[in-house]
Amino acid sequence: MSEFNPTHQASAASALIGDPSAFGRVGEDGTVYVRTPSGEKAVGSYPGKSAEEALSYFVRKFEALASEVALLAARIKSGALVPSDAYAAVKKLREQVKELNGVGDLEALSVSVEQIEPLIEGHREAYEAKKAAETAAKAARREQIIIEKEKIVAEAESLALSESWKTTGDRLKTLLDEWKSAPRLDKKEDAELWKRFSSSRNKFDKRRRTHFAEMESVQKTVTDAKKAIIEEAEKLATSTEWVPTAKRFKSLMDAWKAAGRGRPSDDAKMWARFKAAQDQFFTAKNADLEKRDVTMAANLIKREELAVEIEALLPITDLNNQKKALRELLNMWAKVGMTHRDKRAALDARVNAVETAFKEAEAEVWRKTDPAAKARAQEVVAQLNDSIANYEKIAAKSEAAGNAKKATEARESASARRVWLEEAEKSLAEFS
Repeated sequence: MSEFNPTHQASAASALIGDPSAFGRVGEDGTVYVRTPSGEKAVGSYPGKSAEEALSYFVRKFEALASEVALLAARIKSGALVPSDAYAAVKKLREQVKELNGVGDLEALSVSVEQIEPLIEGHREAYEAKKAAETAAKAARREQIIIEKEKIVAEAESLALSESWKTTGDRLKTLLDEWKSAPRLDKKEDAELWKRFSSSRNKFDKRRRTHFAEMESVQKTVTDAKKAIIEEAEKLATSTEWVPTAKRFKSLMDAWKAAGRGRPSDDAKMWARFKAAQDQFFTAKNADLEKRDVTMAANLIKREELAVEIEALLPITDLNNQKKALRELLNMWAKVGMTHRDKRAALDARVNAVETAFKEAEAEVWRKTDPAAKARAQEVVAQLNDSIANYEKIAAKSEAAGNAKKATEARESASARRVWLEEAEKSLAEFS
């Protein structure tokens, strides 16, 4: 191995920079020759081409190998090659120069190859420094990647118990994209971090699936309940039984609220159906009430007029005829249509007062014409008369016997019964 000589390297470089074609010629038979210190050497031919083209072809072969020599030297100087690889490359180039069939300064090219080996040891420190720098940079980069992936994993772990399903799901997707775009670590480290990351994602996904499965079940129950409510509401929509149907619609509304929430899209559609049925009923009800308000106002006037006529039957002087007139008026009263309750109550009270007066008059007439009652009154009068006569006889006998006390007591008893007799006779006199 020749000792490194910068002057030789410079002269060799000059030879490479020069015109390689000056070291060759083309014979009359088309053979291309290269000139060397030991004489000319045939390197080949290029049939079918001109002498210039043939010479140029073999010059390009020389220049290609010369470029490889220069590139290898530059790589060694930069520390880009491991020394063992550099020695192997020099050995290969040495063989290629020896066997080169090209036109150029072969001696200078050979010298250039031999001057590369001293460069290897001269730039070992540069290689070691570059290698150390690369190792340090790789370690620093590895630490940075670990920090980045640890950050991704830590955030994923913090989100595992979240119940913000949409927001957290989107964020975990973003973290997964960040993980995929992050550089890889060694297999073991990557696997451990991925296991933690994947476990957090799976934990959240499992909870989310469970949540939505439960919600789906609840929503189905809600949907079924609301469908039943809607079906009943739609059947009631055309009802004209205003009061009971209105109460039922209130119950259905309470049941709707108690049913809870279903799927938003389904809820909106079902509510539209339920409200349409409800509105249909109450629109018809309100329209009917408006008509009834007009009718009831007219009916109120009729009742007020009838109430005046009914009250005009008092006082009762001719029970039979007046009673007949009352029946006709009450029949007309019954035929009057609906009237507002609050306004009718006072009118009903006035009419009831007249009816009560007639009932009392009828009772009085019956009392005075009742044969059994008259017989009882006559019997009472007869009994009192007999009792009085008996006490008077006792008084007379007692007085004759000289028993003044007994006579006095008998007369007092007779006197008391005369008072009762007077009242009894009055009662009997009332019977016709």
